Amino acid sequence: MYYRTAEIDLRGIMIQKIDAIEFKMKEEFDFGFLCEYGRIFKVFDDQDSGNICFGTEKGGRRYFIKFAGAKTAEYDGEPCDAVSRLKATVPIYENLRHKNLIEYMDSKEIGNGFAMIFKWEDGECMGRMYPELHRRFMSLSNDTKLKVFADILDFMKYISEQNFVAIDFYDGSIMYDFETQKTIICDIDFFRKSPVVNDMGRMWGSSVFMSLEEFEKGAVLDEITNVYTLGAMAFALFGNYERNFENWSLNKDSYNVAVKATSDNRNNRYQSVEELIDEWNKYCI
Repeated sequence: MYYRTAEIDLRGIMIQKIDAIEFKMKEEFDFGFLCEYGRIFKVFDDQDSGNICFGTEKGGRRYFIKFAGAKTAEYDGEPCDAVSRLKATVPIYENLRHKNLIEYMDSKEIGNGFAMIFKWEDGECMGRMYPELHRRFMSLSNDTKLKVFADILDFMKYISEQNFVAIDFYDGSIMYDFETQKTIICDIDFFRKSPVVNDMGRMWGSSVFMSLEEFEKGAVLDEITNVYTLGAMAFALFGNYERNFENWSLNKDSYNVAVKATSDNRNNRYQSVEELIDEWNKYCI
């Protein structure tokens, strides 16, 4: 069943409702095409990319649907630009398959826009944009966080072997399923295949996880950039995002590995993800 309503709330924000699920929009949009994938049980409406994402269920199967083409609440650009960017991500998901990466199923032009369909994954997001989920994730024990980080290291080793650079890879890309104890990587939309040169100045991403070369137009982005991202992720997991030893929850040797990985001088970082992993495992296994 599909019931759609829309109204302006007391803050002047347009609230659209499909069945019992409310979400924010700039303008009302007909998402009736989602009936093909069953009942909506979750909406993610806070992205500034122009995408809006839905969790749906049909016949005992759950899907994660990422859609561009509507005027979403947090996006200031044109829907057609969001559609173009989302279409450009399809080859990334077609080429990268990893046990911890959300499973890509299909994509199509639909509903006067474009949708990508994934297998739904249960999990709590590490990202600080979801404070309650973030708190639960960060309450994990160090032993569990070490397993999560090992999964992230393995994924980054894999994507480096495939000659991809992990642009816009940050805490919001990481989820954890508390029941199955599985790490899920859910957003790789801006990854690029090498060779990569910074063509923007400030690249897409959270500055906490970005190397200097991701701010410098014309700079080379490569596996050494991936090393920096991993070091920043270690500080997020074990240092509460702070880069000082007082906040670090592991031993000093592992702290020193994270410090080296996040050096502003590329020549002082580990020169490959594999080298970083080897050094990290000396102190954390």
